[in-house]
Amino acid sequence: MELFKHTAHALHDMLQSKQISAVELTNAVFARTDAVESKLRSYITETREQALAQAAAVDNKIAQGGQIAPLAGIPGALKDNICTKGIKTTCASRILANFVPPYDATVVDKLAAQDAVLVGKTNCDEFAMGGSTENSGFFITRNPWDTDRVPGGSSGGSAAAVTAGQAIWALGSDTGGSIRQPAAYCGNVGLKPTYGRVSRYGLVAYASSLDQIGPFTKDVTDCALVLNAIAGHDAKDSTSINAAAPDYTKALVQDVKGLKIGLPKEYFAAGIQPEVAAAIQKAVDQLVAMGAEVREVSLPHTEYALPAYYLIAPAEASSNLARYDGVGFGHRASGSDIIDMYKKSRSEGFGPEVKRRVMLGTYALSSGYYDAYYLKALQVRTLVKQDFDKAFAEVDVLIAPTAPTTAFKIGELSDPLAMYLQDICTIPVNLAGLPGISIPCGFAQGLPVGMQIIGKPLAEATIIQAAYAFEQANDYHTRFAPLGEG
Repeated sequence: MELFKHTAHALHDMLQSKQISAVELTNAVFARTDAVESKLRSYITETREQALAQAAAVDNKIAQGGQIAPLAGIPGALKDNICTKGIKTTCASRILANFVPPYDATVVDKLAAQDAVLVGKTNCDEFAMGGSTENSGFFITRNPWDTDRVPGGSSGGSAAAVTAGQAIWALGSDTGGSIRQPAAYCGNVGLKPTYGRVSRYGLVAYASSLDQIGPFTKDVTDCALVLNAIAGHDAKDSTSINAAAPDYTKALVQDVKGLKIGLPKEYFAAGIQPEVAAAIQKAVDQLVAMGAEVREVSLPHTEYALPAYYLIAPAEASSNLARYDGVGFGHRASGSDIIDMYKKSRSEGFGPEVKRRVMLGTYALSSGYYDAYYLKALQVRTLVKQDFDKAFAEVDVLIAPTAPTTAFKIGELSDPLAMYLQDICTIPVNLAGLPGISIPCGFAQGLPVGMQIIGKPLAEATIIQAAYAFEQANDYHTRFAPLGEG
């Protein structure tokens, strides 16, 4: 099997036993990128020289007889809204096309401490605003299962890269489903941690009360390893949870006996593709056969979660993106005066989806509308969280589709409202700050279906255990996309 098809934990064993070298592995991943990048367009920036230097340092450590960290020498990628010192961080926006951060995000520091190898920065929807990676300011990324289809978004480049073998693992950010939905569309594992479990320091903000960094991996074991590397308190992030992170690999236990599973009836309503619902039901039946218990639960305010999100997130975005005015950094257009310069810089630098959300958010925060829109949305957010609290008083995890459909065709959802509806199953989890994982659970017309397992706050270990037990009883995670075959 080609090296790019292996999991991180398998490659770690091969590196430690000197069956392969880190340089050899990194070159294999770059060769894979050379073969498929023109078809997929996963990367905005590649970091080949740095990656090979990092790999050589790991090989030197192994040669001297040292034990290496689980991700040492393993090539991975970062969504291009995570700051990297000395490496362009564009957020897939023309306004930041040449921005080079003077510092690393905390997750980058943590990965460097593990001697992980960074092979590049991945494409995404501009400023993480979108669900298809069609809103990148540079180019569209395509799905390795069918290049006429989207990889999901906003972290589509990271999802596509892992599925196609252009990276062994990757990081994305999830504001309303932007890790879980592309993981579902691309058939890999994507985890959104509890809000505050992973530092946001160095993540370019979209909606600060919703954003969370998390991993894309080939299987659940790798997911636990990457989460181990990036989780934990960070004094640089005021929203970081001040509690030690556990060893998530201890949750890799193939046992769901007595696990209480809730099926939220609102997540299986109209609009769910029948084949998706059938795949989820089959997976739940399998978990029940393995000893889990299942019951239907209700999250009655689910229908209000989407409109609440599309007021809260744009409102926070309008505040966060006010800094891109052509003065301090980023694209600057020439103007007759400073106001003209502001207007032209933003008109030229921002794409249509970013402009749409900034205008919506600014309107919702404006005098006379704040109470009617933004404040009301915050009240709905509280009700959504209370729904989850009541459900988790009865069950250990919730299971639902990650997305209502499989990956749609590029250009198929030109109506923004139709696109927003793709987030119906993921957005409530962000509003409540909960952890959620998407794992492959079947196929519909040759395209992967993702099952979402949602946990209580800080219950990443519980959802990882449930995901691992299901994964080990199936082979969905071992199947390769047409562009994953080599």
